[in-house]
Amino acid sequence: MEEKQILCVGLVVLDIISVMDKYPEEDTDSRCLSQRWQRGGNASNSCTVLSLLGAPCAFMGSLAPGHAADFVLDDLRRYSVDLRYTVFQTTGSVPISTVISSEASGSRTIIHAYRNLPDVSAKDFEKVDLTRFKWIHIEGRNASEQVKMLQRIEQHNARQPPEQKIQVSVEVEKPREELYQLLGYGDVVVDTLGAGDTFNASVIFSLSQGKSMQEALSFGCQVAGKKCGLQGFDGIV
Repeated sequence: MEEKQILCVGLVVLDIISVMDKYPEEDTDSRCLSQRWQRGGNASNSCTVLSLLGAPCAFMGSLAPGHAADFVLDDLRRYSVDLRYTVFQTTGSVPISTVISSEASGSRTIIHAYRNLPDVSAKDFEKVDLTRFKWIHIEGRNASEQVKMLQRIEQHNARQPPEQKIQVSVEVEKPREELYQLLGYGDVVVDTLGAGDTFNASVIFSLSQGKSMQEALSFGCQVAGKKCGLQGFDGIV
């Protein structure tokens, strides 16, 4: 019997990361030490970590056709993330974050371009076969739609025996009042501590394996701490 997956619902972005010897002064022309493209976004990064930990996982988020979407999809496939519930929108473009990383201070300055890409809706979520999943993680974004998604999971769980119920976690990263309505629905509210997305995925993985909350938090801190010393995610496990 196929092992049930963990589904992460939220954002995927293209990060363009420039590493500088020091943060550049305004109105100057500087050369970076290195530059790379990297797939980012909270739910997307959590899928990466879950895959590296050995958990079968799926990503659900919005994309728009183009080179940026091709890049992030190829990278998700590289980590064997199930993409069947990815939603291609007809408006907007894949969000891009420009990251300036200073070697001198260790700072990272992020300039985010949202580019009007609609978020996944409750109607999109109706197409998800809930029986495929043992855990669903929601990255708090369009709360009014996500409440409907969480209510659908609740209704599904009400018809299931205890061992078949889907566990739910909700991430509320930004202190926006509209997101607070999501807090009552999660079996776990995961805060973004340390390397947040790595911490989230590691805690979800550990709890989904039946570990205690204390064990899961310790494991999350351990893996997130290791990630802080790495570029990207390869090598954290």
